[in-house]
Amino acid sequence: MKRVRKAIFPVAGFGTRFLPATKAVPKEMLPIVDRPLIQYAVDEAKAAGIEQMIFVTGRNKGAIEDYFDRAFEIENDLSEKNKVEILERLEDTRLPPGAAVFIRQQQMLGLGHAVGCAKTLIGDEPFAVLLADELLWNPKAPCLKQMVGTYEAKGGNVVAVLEVPEEHTNRYGIVDPGAVDGPVTEVKGLVEKPALGSAPSRLAAVGRYILQPEIFELLDKGERGAGGEIQLTDAMAKLIGTQPFHAQTFDGDRHDCGDNAGFIQANIALSLARSDIADSVRAFIRNI
Repeated sequence: MKRVRKAIFPVAGFGTRFLPATKAVPKEMLPIVDRPLIQYAVDEAKAAGIEQMIFVTGRNKGAIEDYFDRAFEIENDLSEKNKVEILERLEDTRLPPGAAVFIRQQQMLGLGHAVGCAKTLIGDEPFAVLLADELLWNPKAPCLKQMVGTYEAKGGNVVAVLEVPEEHTNRYGIVDPGAVDGPVTEVKGLVEKPALGSAPSRLAAVGRYILQPEIFELLDKGERGAGGEIQLTDAMAKLIGTQPFHAQTFDGDRHDCGDNAGFIQANIALSLARSDIADSVRAFIRNI
């Protein structure tokens, strides 16, 4: 079994829910406390043993590439002023040579299309996909690390899921479940954004995938699904029955940072997990 060494980060979207902020700043660079969303996703990938991060970007997303580069002026200034503690905060923003690759999605044709843009970089290896606006929080056992454990045990494809309310099932890719083994559920089918009342379960895909390279042959066909876009869920559904396919129920906290309220809630939750600011934030919340 080949190890999962590469991860795709689709970051080309416009972030329209966060306009006007995202007119100049990529959504993935919006901060949760003092780290941008994309950093949390990259840290999760690194914890799972990912060696190469592939960022599928779009126009005006250069800030993401700059972020993972060295900032010589800032670093020299901090070094000269002996601000070692602040300088150390920049360590995780620097990726080794060759560990970060940036390619363009020239048309916004859906998540499946964005993943397909990385085909030549993935080759014949299994790979991960992480959606940065889904902040899946468990520092001791990050989501992708949980999934890699399942992949190594069962092979094939793995998708992270959580149970959502019945009335929200039309917003997600939903699993048609088979046999259950603890937090791991066999996937018998996948339905992208089913009509209310027709969902086969409440297990919703929440933005983390481990996939086999055969999916690129399906994405290359350019078949359109929900919303007239090339849907990753539709291509995954066609792999079911030809390869092992399992859903990993994530053990941790999910913050939907693609939603304005979810973004604010994530800031509150993660600030309360920080010993340096938790007391101040907690006092403010009590006050209001």
